[in-house]
Formats: sequence, C-alpha cells, structure tokens
Amino acid sequence: MRSLALLPTLSLTLLALCAGSVMAQNPTGPKTRAQVQGELREAVRTGNMPAGGESGLMLNEVNPSAYPAQTVAPCKTREQVRAELDEARRTGNIVAVGESGCMLNELNPSAYPPKSVPPCKTREQVKAELDEAKRTGNMPPANESGCSLRDMYPDLYAPK
Repeated sequence: MRSLALLPTLSLTLLALCAGSVMAQNPTGPKTRAQVQGELREAVRTGNMPAGGESGLMLNEVNPSAYPAQTVAPCKTREQVRAELDEARRTGNIVAVGESGCMLNELNPSAYPPKSVPPCKTREQVKAELDEAKRTGNMPPANESGCSLRDMYPDLYAPK
C-alpha cells in the first residue's frame, strides 16, 4: 500500500523530468499538457517507467507479465548472417588481425576484387569547369589567403 502512495509523487516527478527534457530538445516548442499527460498514461500502461531502487530497470522489465508484450524488431536469420559474412570474406571487408584497424582489402588489395570506382569526369568536363571558374573568379589566388579571386577583386567579376 505504501508503494501506491508514492505513485502520484513518482508520476509528478517523471512528468516534470519529461517535460523539462522535451522542452530542451523540441525545436518546435514545448508540448502541451494534454500531450505530456497522454505520454504519461502510455508509459504507465506499458510499464516504461523506472522501477524503484537503483537497478535502473523499467517496470515492464521487473514484472513483464503485468504489461503488454513489447514488439521486437525482426532479427536476421542465420542464413542472412552467413551470407553477409561470406560476402565480407570474399571482398575483404573484415578488420585485419592486430591493432592497425585496417580492412583486409586495404592491407592486401591484390587478393580481393577491386572496389567499384565512380565514373570520373571527362577532360572536356574538367576544362569546362575550369573555364567557368576563371570567368566567375571562383578560384584561389596564388597566395595563401583562402579567399577566391572574386572576393579579392570584386570589380573584375560580375556578381552571381
């Protein structure tokens, strides 16, 4: 009976904590009182509230039979995991033994099929981009200022 007397205090405390954290995270503004009360009712119904003590468990973890079953995301089958592992072995996308942190295909690229490379630009495309950059001044000068030619000499280039 004593734990039932603490429920309103616990509910108000949880409500205040939730409202404070949501206000700090919600860029569209604070939630309404009705929204917070609805969330609290849902948390009480599903047991997604902290159980007493220092266990860190939720009520639905302490007494799962008292709350509706939680839906669990579908796991991969054994065959799916094996297929992924076989593909990683074939392509060398497995971390090499040791402390290098490199993948096997990085340490020994000739032992694995080459990675697909996105198509490069043609010579004509690169020349066209260079001509456009020269025309608009969107290129760095010969110094280390970090500015573009357009920024350094605005009178020489037409505005965008």
